Amino acid sequence: MSSFMSVFASLVAHLASALQPLFAASATAAAIILFTAAVRLLVHPLSRAGARGQRARLKLQPRVAALREKHRKNPEALQKAIMELHREEKVSPLSGCLPMLFQMPAFFLLYHLFSSHSIGGAPNALLGHTLGAAPLSGNAKDALSHGGLLGAQGLVYVALFALVAAVATFNYRRTKRQMAQAAAAAPAGDRPQVPGMAAMSRYMPLMSFMTLFSVAFVPLAAALYVVTSTTWSAVERAVLYRDMPYGAGAALPAL
Repeated sequence: MSSFMSVFASLVAHLASALQPLFAASATAAAIILFTAAVRLLVHPLSRAGARGQRARLKLQPRVAALREKHRKNPEALQKAIMELHREEKVSPLSGCLPMLFQMPAFFLLYHLFSSHSIGGAPNALLGHTLGAAPLSGNAKDALSHGGLLGAQGLVYVALFALVAAVATFNYRRTKRQMAQAAAAAPAGDRPQVPGMAAMSRYMPLMSFMTLFSVAFVPLAAALYVVTSTTWSAVERAVLYRDMPYGAGAALPAL
């Protein structure tokens, strides 16, 4: 693991060096954003596959509704029948989660890299790099202790929070609109009768705002990954799920 982290640290350092003429002292932050974009490009085929899977699940809704009617008094039989239907049609209910799962290693790599004082037995030089005045190894609490919210470091987080809040609001409104359209279009008998689903549907759009907590508590380098990836996801889902009443996982915060 130590040697792998050394290679990754070297990669980030070389990428930052290449971006130095354009971004000066914030070159490492720019390298992290570019690295995030590269990761998102790599997992984009999985995102497209997830959208195709959601379209397939939407086509199966009439058959799922028939199964609910048939097994209305036997939840276990209903669950088994739906799983069998998905298996027969080669539809995975988890396909929409794969992009997030495949990104988690990249997020934890950045988290570990900017939380470790040494890499491969040598001092971690990346800890001294900054975005504006804010160290990439620090977090919002550290920034507030150096000049408060309107200090040089605090203003970096104000900008990040504003961007995250804007993206979360976009996701929230879009998800609420899609869910309302889906509820209005579906006959009462076709609506899911899964225990707890109604409550989850009410609160799911609010999950968009959970990213604010991530940005506040992780190192700034990892927060940059989260903000960039979340913004990418908002645009990507708006395009991939534009013709669907409700895209699977549209409200989930993405890494």
